[in-house]
Amino acid sequence: MHHHLNSPTPFRPLASKLGAACLALALAFMSCNTKAAPQGIQFACEPGMHPAILAGMTRFLRELAIPDRLYRVTPDAATGTITYTLATPEGDHSTLDLHERPGYDVGEETLSLPQLNRPAIQVRTVSRKEIALALMQHGRLTVFTGAACDVQALKDQIGLRQTIVAWTEHLHWVWPDGGAARWNQRYWRDGTPSRNKPLHLALLDAFTNQRQYAIGCYTAAKLVLLQGVTDYYRRVRATDHLSAMVMQRIWLDGDPLVNIEPGDMWFFEEDFDPREQGRPGKLMKIQYNVAPRNFVPGDWAYIVNTDANTHHKTGYEGSNALYLGRNRFDDFYDDHDHAYSYEEKLNEVYQWRHGVFSRSRDAAKIQPLGPQDFQRLGLRPAQGGLVKGYRVVPYLFGYEPLPVIPVRD
Repeated sequence: MHHHLNSPTPFRPLASKLGAACLALALAFMSCNTKAAPQGIQFACEPGMHPAILAGMTRFLRELAIPDRLYRVTPDAATGTITYTLATPEGDHSTLDLHERPGYDVGEETLSLPQLNRPAIQVRTVSRKEIALALMQHGRLTVFTGAACDVQALKDQIGLRQTIVAWTEHLHWVWPDGGAARWNQRYWRDGTPSRNKPLHLALLDAFTNQRQYAIGCYTAAKLVLLQGVTDYYRRVRATDHLSAMVMQRIWLDGDPLVNIEPGDMWFFEEDFDPREQGRPGKLMKIQYNVAPRNFVPGDWAYIVNTDANTHHKTGYEGSNALYLGRNRFDDFYDDHDHAYSYEEKLNEVYQWRHGVFSRSRDAAKIQPLGPQDFQRLGLRPAQGGLVKGYRVVPYLFGYEPLPVIPVRD
């Protein structure tokens, strides 16, 4: 809802040297013409930086308890890149079951989250190991270049994503159900933080006194992302210059919750404002051409209600889905024990076309779905599915040039 890679097959020895030579030529031709596009984590850096990156990545992946056998490192002298990809088959794009795969030992980690005028809470959340594995899986390419030719840029991206997920783990905001949104007036004015209270306290109130907030899922997604990004740089990373950079960016238009995501995220909507085309997000950017079932914890995905009859029902245009790892997606209102599986998210959006707006009240209208249905629904809308082929992801703050935000009069 919103505001409106494999082992080569062995060949038998050939009888003649001529045959062997022909085969070698054929294989060379095939390798030149069928070379797969790089996937996973890629460092595109000056050759002189490669030794430090290779050594730093080896240390970091060992720190995360990711054994060498789980991934492949591909240096490419011609392009000056180093690519880290899971040692999974080329067509294996799914990250949803990493926590269940034998030998991956993904696990969870416990983070301490502050509360407003209350003791901090301990939250079990996605492990940094799972985030790193998901980034290395086939199905997308995440490039670190320029100032991001630094393993710390990857560490920050993983830590930032983990913080976003941690703040999404235990939410129970109120669903307005077509009514007006509700905010704690001590800290907010209709979704805009009060200027006479520090932003981090206004955000903490929204996560501490959750029942005082009735918000739609578009706003809820933005609230989590705003809290996750600002909290990571202010408290977790505790880096003054990066925290100041983030704060300056989100206050640029005087409204931190507005334009967090790039305008092009909504280009497919009938009422898309042409002035929004190309507008960069304050905190997030779009990663295009992501394969089905490929989600990195901290991703913002969109599951579209493609049914013409129900798409325009307020609150049911689609679902803003934040991926939490472990095949779990956000549950902002604690309707489903704090999370939905991928299949449950797809099922929820699909059933709206059958008038299932309450799982209990409309239970008789639910249409059963099988494995083939879920496979189809997981495709892009142009292919008959519901899931947009992009993911909205955090910037590499401090390691990439941030696009200028236009400020309208």
